[in-house]
Amino acid sequence: MSGDEAPVPPPVMWAQRPGVVFLTVCLEDCKDPVINIDTDKVYFKGVGGTERKLHEVTIPLYKEVDPDKSVTSVKARNIELVLKKKESSQGYWPHLCSDKQKRHWLKVDFNKWKDEDDSDDETGQPEDLEEMMRQMGGLGGGGGGDSKPVFDDLDAESDSDDEELPDLE
Repeated sequence: MSGDEAPVPPPVMWAQRPGVVFLTVCLEDCKDPVINIDTDKVYFKGVGGTERKLHEVTIPLYKEVDPDKSVTSVKARNIELVLKKKESSQGYWPHLCSDKQKRHWLKVDFNKWKDEDDSDDETGQPEDLEEMMRQMGGLGGGGGGDSKPVFDDLDAESDSDDEELPDLE
């Protein structure tokens, strides 16, 4: 062995919708990562994070995806992948990986997750994955003014938790 440490898997979060799987590699400041999307697996290798460590992982997928229709977006704080399921009629996968092995670095991304029985209007889901990534982007561009909360109608003087607290004994 040379003096180099073995690469470690980066933290990965995943979510899914009827026709796509979202993967987020949670690795800051990762410049020029190597990302290979095959029909049955995703490979990631890159240097990043606060300690500038080498991270590497191969994720064997539960079912096949279409690499040509999948999209990758490298950002300053993470790397986002939208994997187009090969057959959108597959419905929901019971788990991300082809085996049921527990992986300590893999978590569910509940912010992007939609259950099969959610009554959200999924028929209006954009087929264009780049448009979907733009909508997910949040802070940069996109979102209308209606998405921000407005606090103008709050009366600052009638806040119930501003009452004096009794002294501690």
